Order: sequence, then C-alpha cells, then structure tokens
Amino acid sequence: MAWYVYLAYFFGGAFLGNFVPHFVSGVMGRKFPSPFAKPPGRGLSSPLVNVLWGAFNLGVAYLLIFRVGGFDLHRLRHVGLVGLGLLFIGAMLAKSFEKVELNR
Repeated sequence: MAWYVYLAYFFGGAFLGNFVPHFVSGVMGRKFPSPFAKPPGRGLSSPLVNVLWGAFNLGVAYLLIFRVGGFDLHRLRHVGLVGLGLLFIGAMLAKSFEKVELNR
C-alpha cells in the first residue's frame, strides 16, 4: 500500500470523527461551535450550519476512505488507520471543546 493511502485512511477517520458532533448537534436542534462561527471554533453556529458542516465532513471521509486505495473492512491495518484518525480527532476535539465550555 502506498504511503498516501495510509494518510488518506487516517485523515478519513479524522473527518469521520468530526462529522459526528456537528451532525448530531445539528439534528438535535442545538447550536454548536464550528469554523463558521464568530470567533471560529469558539462561537456557536446554527443547527443548520452544523448539519451541513457535518455532511461535508462525511463526504470528505467517504472520498478519503473509499475512493483512495482499496479499503477493506476485513483488513485490520485499514480499519486501524481509520480508527487512529478517529481517536486523534476525538482527543483534539475534546480538548478544544473543553476550553470552549470553561470560557462560558
């Protein structure tokens, strides 16, 4: 497997992980921080903006995971790389949103 496929799977997992909080908050009708808020990542965006941002992240995740290389759910290396990207962005988002919550 070429090196760029490893990167694609890792970042595909990161985009997949970023999809979840934005999309879930949006469909629940809750405002949530996004890159489009003022200030970016700290202010709150509308539920619709978060649904759209979440959908965009899901689309990028799909492209990176399923359109680069030959992703196979039965290959531990493939699933592991996506999982590492998911864990990485999850930890980063947890630390980032913890700071946002402390400042409210």
